[in-house]
Amino acid sequence: MTERLEVIIANRLDEIPRLAEAIEAYCETANVSLKAIYNLNLALDELITNLVSYGYDDGGRHDIVVRVNVTDDRLTAEMIDDGKPFDPLQDAPNPPLDASLDERPIGGLGLYFVRTLMDDVRYSREDSRNRLVLTKRLKD
Repeated sequence: MTERLEVIIANRLDEIPRLAEAIEAYCETANVSLKAIYNLNLALDELITNLVSYGYDDGGRHDIVVRVNVTDDRLTAEMIDDGKPFDPLQDAPNPPLDASLDERPIGGLGLYFVRTLMDDVRYSREDSRNRLVLTKRLKD
């Protein structure tokens, strides 16, 4: 599949289902497995929820660009936003999974799941924008 999907959503939680539906429709035409689609949508849901909740201080509208591409062996999503600089790979340490629920600090578990659902997660800050690239292998 050569055409990629690009969806621009506002920084509102109620935009997440619209994005998920667009990704599902796009990926189904490329015969991507439901599991891979689910994993990608779950990861993006977590990332966008965190961005909307913590990434902006001004209360204004901001665009979040999500691009999805399917090749023979990979499902790739790129998320670009103008929120506060935040590298989920460095700024969110892995939670202590062996600690009891009472001993665990709040936060970090969702980003841990993002890193485990995807085969590769890369972050960069370019032109005052966060750029996160998520990759899921489609064939082993």
